[in-house]
Amino acid sequence: MKRHHLALIAALALAACGGGGGGGATGSNPSAPPARGTLLQTPPELLSTFTISALLTELELPINQLLLSVSSAPLCDIVFYHIQYATVGGAGEATTASAVLMIPSGLGANCSGERPIVLYAHGTTTDRAFNMADLQNAETISLAALFASQGYIVVAPNYAGYDTSALPYHPYLIADQQSKDMIDALTAARTALPLASLTTVKDNGQLFVTGYSQGGYVAMATHRAMQAAGMNVTAAAPMSGPYALAAFVDAVFYGEVNGDATVSSALLLGAYQTVYGNMYANPTDIFEPQYATGIQTLLPSTTPRSQLYAEGKLPEYALYSPTPPAPEFASITPPTTPSDLAEVFALGFGAGNLMQNSYRLSYLEDAQAHPDGGFPAITTGVAAAAPGLPWRQALQENDLRNWVPTAPVLLCGGDVDPLVFFFNTQLMQSYWAAQAPSAPVSVLDLEAAAVPNDPYANLKQDFAIAKALVAATAVSQGATDGGTLAVAEAYHTMLVAPLCFAATKSFFTGR
Repeated sequence: MKRHHLALIAALALAACGGGGGGGATGSNPSAPPARGTLLQTPPELLSTFTISALLTELELPINQLLLSVSSAPLCDIVFYHIQYATVGGAGEATTASAVLMIPSGLGANCSGERPIVLYAHGTTTDRAFNMADLQNAETISLAALFASQGYIVVAPNYAGYDTSALPYHPYLIADQQSKDMIDALTAARTALPLASLTTVKDNGQLFVTGYSQGGYVAMATHRAMQAAGMNVTAAAPMSGPYALAAFVDAVFYGEVNGDATVSSALLLGAYQTVYGNMYANPTDIFEPQYATGIQTLLPSTTPRSQLYAEGKLPEYALYSPTPPAPEFASITPPTTPSDLAEVFALGFGAGNLMQNSYRLSYLEDAQAHPDGGFPAITTGVAAAAPGLPWRQALQENDLRNWVPTAPVLLCGGDVDPLVFFFNTQLMQSYWAAQAPSAPVSVLDLEAAAVPNDPYANLKQDFAIAKALVAATAVSQGATDGGTLAVAEAYHTMLVAPLCFAATKSFFTGR
């Protein structure tokens, strides 16, 4: 997607957005690691106080105008703490991770006493130093504006492998580890809360779980794990996540290459090879030789993406060769339907591609022999029961089409999302409807027309206006595709995200 659209997108200010801790006691062995969920700082590290006036100043910047429009007036100052805690890696190894703890502060009724907790999972990042305590982070500002300043305690982990974590890799989209990480962060935050020096706010027992993109997946995996453990979840709102992970990756191999495929593939295979050890015998089994060296540990990195692209460590878009891996796959190299995403799919094919054509062929043959029940056709609705390829086996293990929520859930996204396809949401919705028709599940598609008494009608209208403005401005700047790629560039992170955040706040209010 064309980078010259970024100035337009920034100007629109569509902000980016992807109980108990378990683990045994350390006993008397002084060399044993701390139990999962142990707070590793006493007291927690005080970072700063974000006043109402400072938050308003931030929201009034051009880049935050849409977020400002969907936010209520801030009610509370916010005290930021950085916490570090004990958790586990993808193979169960002891490690550490960190999180931001945002605590409302002030004289208002919403800013003191017993308050609910929002546990938030962030979206995909390649930045090894990523920290949700950074006020320059758009997700952090969104959480501050919509939740912490309104009286919610916010716990937002950075995940193992980021910030100060001792883990040398990130267990990307490994459901068991990522849910344990979230639960451990919550446990540590509840320990830190009464030790926080500038506030007397307490946990009132209500817990809301949410996250965006990768974080949508993590939020759902966390809700599933908490429910299985008998922990209280008041409500959850996963947003735009790859919940039907096995179907999603199958779709990418069938040619529906999402807009961030080279990055997500490198993160996913790096994590899965590290944890499961059988994705490949040699990196060149999957990756083209020019990228194979060091690919397992390439991401996350302190090197910016743009530099990785410039240094030839990773292609920006080209996941596959434009040559079909076999004649029968010519029509999906690339596919031309659905037409509203065809231009995005086409970007995933080109010279200097990341993956070997021979591996794409092996994957497609396995997908045909052991088809997913949700893609390319809906049959059982669940992941393939016994795939033969190790990567598809790992995807099946981490797919979330295997549980039904008992607490209220809102799934939010947009039907033409080019990064995380909306069929992830649709497959979860249909799976839950088949398994438990009375499950308390709501779905918000921002592309859908408003219906009578629609609580999200204004958000849908704002979304349509913002999309049209992105497209029109791109055309005025010389785009010849009607602004299609400009909208695709903005869609997931800058168009859908702030409106799903606002919908989530509305969904949680009053529960």
